[in-house]
Amino acid sequence: MSIVVFIAVGFKQIYSKFKEAIIRKRYFSALVDSMKNAFFITLILACAACKPSIKEDENFLENLMRQQPEDFDSVLLNKDKWEVQIIYTQIDRDENNTPSFKSFYFNVDSTRYFYPASTVKLPVALLALEKLNHLQISGFDKFTTMLSDSVYAGQSSAHKDSTSESGLPSIEHYVKKILVVSDNDAYNRLYEFLGQRAVNDKLQQKGYYVKILHRLERPLSPDQNRHTEAIQFVKGDSIIYQQPMLVNTDSIFPYSISFKGKAHFKNDSLIQKPFDFSYKNFYPLTTQQKVLRALLFPESVASNNRFDISAEERHFVLKYMSQLPTETSYPAYKSDTAYFDAYCKFFMFGESREKIPASIRIFNKVGDAYGYMLDNAYIIDTEHDIEFMLTAVINTNVDEIYNDGIYEYSTIGYPFMRNIGRAIYDYEVSRPRKNKADLSAFKFIYDKP
Repeated sequence: MSIVVFIAVGFKQIYSKFKEAIIRKRYFSALVDSMKNAFFITLILACAACKPSIKEDENFLENLMRQQPEDFDSVLLNKDKWEVQIIYTQIDRDENNTPSFKSFYFNVDSTRYFYPASTVKLPVALLALEKLNHLQISGFDKFTTMLSDSVYAGQSSAHKDSTSESGLPSIEHYVKKILVVSDNDAYNRLYEFLGQRAVNDKLQQKGYYVKILHRLERPLSPDQNRHTEAIQFVKGDSIIYQQPMLVNTDSIFPYSISFKGKAHFKNDSLIQKPFDFSYKNFYPLTTQQKVLRALLFPESVASNNRFDISAEERHFVLKYMSQLPTETSYPAYKSDTAYFDAYCKFFMFGESREKIPASIRIFNKVGDAYGYMLDNAYIIDTEHDIEFMLTAVINTNVDEIYNDGIYEYSTIGYPFMRNIGRAIYDYEVSRPRKNKADLSAFKFIYDKP
């Protein structure tokens, strides 16, 4: 029962008893009884409303966290040391189900560098589907076999993919692996399909100030990252489309000269100097949520901010963004005990092995590397008809030594992501809405129930 309903029922009972006593001419007794009832109900309300209401202003997120000191005291105390940033966006629907958005921020600074890790994979996947759409080649689609050939230093070939149903690589399978379990090699192959220059130019043309400069989990030089593998798309023995090595002859300057920490490892040697992130990817939190919103609600953003993909491709992306590893047969994540429901769902569930309720779906892209942990998500609950967007980052590298593999993901990162996700979810469950949200557009039939 909501607090408002509780108050209404309580005072209705008080009035009824008072009126009855007056009729019986028990004025004084009625007054005393009413006062007793009023005190009793006030006491109950005080207990029921153990958390005071929070004003939805610029301090909303901080005040929300202060209500749960056991979960957030250390986060608030170390917000700058841990480089915490949070964006929470409420979504309300009008009578036509058109969404409107209201965002709240905590410690957000888009000029302050953090390592975006795997969150860069989402815009790259969308750009790959967009490029496929723009090529407009007959018989060429996301299912067409994609063969990569090494033609430059540091490159690697890919002619097979044992995790796909056909045993062959394709854009479709790479995108799926990115969205379900954040596969690094899949991202690298799409980066190579696009080329370094095109990735950055396209995103900036759409109004997203992003720097995507390198592949992931491959220690390549800036020069090697400017060169891509040669690619052929084939059907049987026929070449449908071929792309030579792409070379970015113009240097893409880093966002800023960014040094972090007090030391770092290089080739197993400890270097007593800060780690240089200057030529690492840059993808600020505000931009991450804007990209996600452009995918989820394209009609709510300017036309130049949208990704030019078909309705079918958008459906494909949203389906696999929200599909769990345990619902996926190709790759065989469903039968792999290394994968669980919350494997790439940091908000609300952290690293828990518990099963995610069927009514909750999380459309997101996570990242974790060098101690940074991120999640960029749209979360719905079809049982409670709620929806919201939440994007956050935290740095768990407490010893400030990079590349040592010692990060506090389990003790700081996962608990923070779980707790902030649940705090916002609980608030959303109790938040009144004028209109019920129709979330049917975000309901999908997944590969495996």
